[in-house]
Amino acid sequence: MKTSTNVARQAWVPWVTTLALLVLWQIVAMVLGSASLMLPAPTAIAQSIGQHYDVIWPNALQTLYTTGLGFGLAVALGMVFGLAIGASSLIYRGVYPLLIAFNAVPKVALVPIFVLWFGIGTLPAVVTAFSLAVFPIIVNVATGLSTIDAEMEDVMRSLGATRWDILTKVGIPRMAPYLFASLKIAITLAFVGSVLSETIASNEGIGFLMQAASSRFDVPLVFAGVIVIAAMAVIAYQLCEVIEGRFTHWAKRGK
Repeated sequence: MKTSTNVARQAWVPWVTTLALLVLWQIVAMVLGSASLMLPAPTAIAQSIGQHYDVIWPNALQTLYTTGLGFGLAVALGMVFGLAIGASSLIYRGVYPLLIAFNAVPKVALVPIFVLWFGIGTLPAVVTAFSLAVFPIIVNVATGLSTIDAEMEDVMRSLGATRWDILTKVGIPRMAPYLFASLKIAITLAFVGSVLSETIASNEGIGFLMQAASSRFDVPLVFAGVIVIAAMAVIAYQLCEVIEGRFTHWAKRGK
């Protein structure tokens, strides 16, 4: 009985915290009055979402599409590169420094290059989302493989296991918790990449909508875009967490 009560309490905590923050936000906006023009009240943002729903909805779907596509590519290629780097010390020494250098480059500086290569629209957003999401996946997959105990490898070899057997039967299950943990980071970074590209080089998407609203000084619509992006990111994060719990529950301590 006590356990079920604790679970229910934990489930309500995020909602109560969010509601309290919105109430505080509303009070601050009411106290500031006209001075809160640059920080509209939650009620004004909700009203803007209702008024511009027909515009927000298709742009939100576009951002979700580019984010999902970039994230999917990051997962596929990130696993391939992560497995290669984690399984081979030679590939690690040759490729890892290049990955670090690429990740250190601000992606806002790469968007104009992507535009030159792919034009304005969907492809630059997909590539930008991919470029931000792929690095944590590669690092976590490689780290998971590199944490295999040397004693376990020796035991597997003494039983006649090949390098491939060790990788598939020990290495991949070992790195699974690292992979699913990285997905929660990567999906949020993918949203950042999509919106970043849309604000610079696109004619659709939430980033483009926010940029257009900002040029008209429609502050509630700008914040509406922020809320929509945040909501989509939270839902995607929770989905990754559900998948993580489904496939890697064995790797977590019971509470």
